[in-house]
Amino acid sequence: MARMKVLLIEDVPNLGLAGEIQTVAAGFARNYLMPRKEAVPASKGAVKQAEDIRQSAMRKRAKERSNAEAQAQMINKQKLLFEVRAGDNGRLYGSITSGDVAEQLEGMLEFEIDRRRIQLDAGIRDLGIFDVPIRLMPDVTATFKVAVVREGEGWADAEKRQAAASAAVQAAKEQAAVDAMLFEAKEAEAEAEADADADADA
Repeated sequence: MARMKVLLIEDVPNLGLAGEIQTVAAGFARNYLMPRKEAVPASKGAVKQAEDIRQSAMRKRAKERSNAEAQAQMINKQKLLFEVRAGDNGRLYGSITSGDVAEQLEGMLEFEIDRRRIQLDAGIRDLGIFDVPIRLMPDVTATFKVAVVREGEGWADAEKRQAAASAAVQAAKEQAAVDAMLFEAKEAEAEAEADADADADA
């Protein structure tokens, strides 16, 4: 397969940063990188420009990072509320998707939100309060809260439900610990009886 050297003029995820020279498949360079103006053939003239491109890209990245950090501070403070229909077991009829979350978050802020950056593995399908991360840049992530409640409910209801669920989990843990202690005590008692019987037989 034919390979060629290219000079990256933009940062390309999983390939390299602007100003770097990379060897790639010729087809990938011609059909993908060059039409998108992300790379040029690494000619002598282009290589001379590499340092300028690198410096310019560093300035651009620093500006993007600064913007992303400012956005992250705004996003970290956000609390989104979704009123939905749900069954008696707290299961939703349907789900809240990253697209739904992005749309509501965008409505609260003054900048665009890319739903693909919202790290929601699957849609939210239960009532409750969820911490949802959004990756603004590879090393800049913000986390905001999403409360999913029944129609007509608000944040206070979500917090009450969360507290009740946490209390139930804690009670279950404490009960499990008590059960384990009782089980160990019975085991020890049974062993002591068996030892006593063995001594009596001897």
